Amino acid sequence: MRASIGFAIAISLAAEPTGSGGTWRWPTDNPRSIIRPFIAPATPYSRGHRGIDVLAVSGVIYAPADGVVRFAGTVVDRPVLSITHGSGVVSSFEPVVSTLRAGQAVSRGQQVGVAIAGHCSALCVHVGVRVNGQYVSPLNYFGNVSRSVLRPTRRRVQPMRR
Repeated sequence: MRASIGFAIAISLAAEPTGSGGTWRWPTDNPRSIIRPFIAPATPYSRGHRGIDVLAVSGVIYAPADGVVRFAGTVVDRPVLSITHGSGVVSSFEPVVSTLRAGQAVSRGQQVGVAIAGHCSALCVHVGVRVNGQYVSPLNYFGNVSRSVLRPTRRRVQPMRR
């Protein structure tokens, strides 16, 4: 007889770095909450959510790390800002209006734009991260994320003895 255990993943956004995760600054002010998580697609062309949607209460968007503006403009009908951080890492933010231009250097924590309404029911920003062209979870780069903790959702079933 098999014993099964269900697990829940708890993710919290701490106010101070916990020592886990990366070293990027969150692009929004407190309070922060993830409205929609990263959902990796099964293949490069499959459905998924290639970033996270983060509540943007003040609307102000900050550079998460030092870099160079790669793109600031409109894609289809939405304003987008992309920043290159070196080693093939690119962050993107939408819908974000910015006065910056491609080629401008930005510093970690510098205001780089303002989120506008339309992506979520509340004011939010979609944050994407690509490494060498492949989307990865932005949570890998933010230093203020507590480690995920797996917790049993029910008691373990003891195997029967014969």
